[in-house]
Amino acid sequence: MISNTKKQILLITLALIMLICAKAEVKLPAVLSNGMVLQREQPIQIWGTADANEAVNITFNKHKVAVKADQNGKWTATLPACKAGGPYELIVNHLIIKDVLVGDVWLCSGQSNMELPINRVTDLYREETEMYENNNIRYVKTPYGNDVKGPQEDISKMEWKALTKETAPGFSALAYFFAKEMYNKTKVPVGIINSSWGGSTIEAWMSEEALKDFPRNLLERDIFSSDEYRKLINQSSSMMNAFWDRSLYKGDKGLHDSICWYKTEFDDSNWASVDMFSSEWSINKGYPINGSHWFRQAVELSPTQIKDGVLRVGCIVDADSVFVNGTFVGTTAYQYPPRIYKVPASILKAGKNIITVRLISYGGRPSFVKDKPYCFILGGDSIKLSSQWNYKLGCEMPTRVNGVSFQNVPTGMYNSMISPLSKLQFKGVLWYQGESNTGRSHEYEALLSSMIIDWRSKLNNSTLPFFIIQLPNFMQTHTYPSESGWAQLREAQRLVTTKLPNTALVVGLGLGEWNDIHPLNKKELAKRVALQADRLAYNQKKNVSSGPVCISAKLEDGKIALTFQKGTDDFLPVDSLEGFAIADKDGRYQWAKAQISGNKILIWNENIANPTMIRYAWDDNPKGNLRNKTGLPASPFQIKVE
Repeated sequence: MISNTKKQILLITLALIMLICAKAEVKLPAVLSNGMVLQREQPIQIWGTADANEAVNITFNKHKVAVKADQNGKWTATLPACKAGGPYELIVNHLIIKDVLVGDVWLCSGQSNMELPINRVTDLYREETEMYENNNIRYVKTPYGNDVKGPQEDISKMEWKALTKETAPGFSALAYFFAKEMYNKTKVPVGIINSSWGGSTIEAWMSEEALKDFPRNLLERDIFSSDEYRKLINQSSSMMNAFWDRSLYKGDKGLHDSICWYKTEFDDSNWASVDMFSSEWSINKGYPINGSHWFRQAVELSPTQIKDGVLRVGCIVDADSVFVNGTFVGTTAYQYPPRIYKVPASILKAGKNIITVRLISYGGRPSFVKDKPYCFILGGDSIKLSSQWNYKLGCEMPTRVNGVSFQNVPTGMYNSMISPLSKLQFKGVLWYQGESNTGRSHEYEALLSSMIIDWRSKLNNSTLPFFIIQLPNFMQTHTYPSESGWAQLREAQRLVTTKLPNTALVVGLGLGEWNDIHPLNKKELAKRVALQADRLAYNQKKNVSSGPVCISAKLEDGKIALTFQKGTDDFLPVDSLEGFAIADKDGRYQWAKAQISGNKILIWNENIANPTMIRYAWDDNPKGNLRNKTGLPASPFQIKVE
């Protein structure tokens, strides 16, 4: 028999042994996990933590390396470069990482147009994305993080996924089509690490070192480094929004009338009839009406149309809840996603069916976005909704005060979402960001240049290819030459690629949508990125990867002769070139005439004898039809006349 005292000593001893073993357990960072892709033809770094001075043995693809953890328990091992292949196992002491491929790994970063998933573009690509699978394409999304206190060494969780019909909807749409393009070209495994966050500014993706010449941004970072300050902001924002929401709910007559306004039996015959796209319901004395707006419309259905369907309600500014015959069918909390709501046949009926939209406006002008689909899709039938609705204001509210967007705090996302990846090797970086900086485009060239140089240093690759995806056309087109923050930012993106080596500009012109900051045609954009990747990452110099690239403007015989980079100057003939403007010495721009003359473009305006500057496609949503015979468009640009 063992005495109680001895039992206690034994239990304590076993607990200590277990604690020591747990402490000594070798750990790998989250990104080194099952299904990952490692960069081919580059030394492979494997790293992690263990007990101080613990021996760590690594085996991968017949290569073995032994290292020892340092006094802080950190260790790094370097394996020889490998050719493309797999799947392999990575064995680190007792750990086994399975299904590892070696191929080309691409880092994709930026804001919402990089993050935008396949499930948002299924209108265009449903058949393709529901049929295609490829185990050699792997994808992982970096979890959000915005730690401003310093660079982090690991990420909470990262799960690599092979491309299947089930996983495809969560892939970044741009990354999805780019990965397919690159696999079809190279036939080697493709890994995508998507580290992006919608609405983010470039400063948030930059390290402290990259921002050393931008002290204002570091001052902002310092303010947000206080946990107490962040907590107060979060608390105050939550309290204000909660109070606004409660006040809206309490004041909304549509929710508290004797019969709620979304009920089928509610009588809306005394409501106003309004055009959903007009300002008659959304503006009062020049000011937007924020709060809740109610819209009702009857749709007649035949007995054969009663089947499971989809209600499309375009896009709405800002939020909405939608009901069909008194039954809730869907809600969206912010303005950008398309409203696509499933409607079961069980709630439909032959004859009159009532659609009710409760629109919530937080700030700015409430609206339905034009040129989006507003229809009932029932089997093969598409029933267009009328633009005329019965309308009544539910509750007018003051503007809702939004809190701070922490994804915009300088250094935050670099520290949390880029720094932990710094020991990996990449084939290249795809950068799609800028929308959140259009109001401060004057400093974007310097910021982007500094970020690229710094990322190359941190990723230990001074020649790492960077592919800068230029902002596409968006918003209204002006009938006269005008200033544009979007055009200025596009120019900053272009200038970076003329000054930094191993960078390429991917022109987005022609792929945007005037009414959507998130254009759907990510497939064609991915093809343009892939063309640049052929040239820059795979050294396919003979391929034309760009539209016309202007390099000089000289006055010749009263006209300005524009010359273009050789190889991009085989112009596609058009009846009339559009989008060119000339400025005189006072800087006032006027539209100019233009014509193709061999491998040059001639520009002139009879009213400007001494032109000083040329602009092409300079607008938020510019007109411009200069292309070469590959079909690729010229970038918007401005250039001084020599």
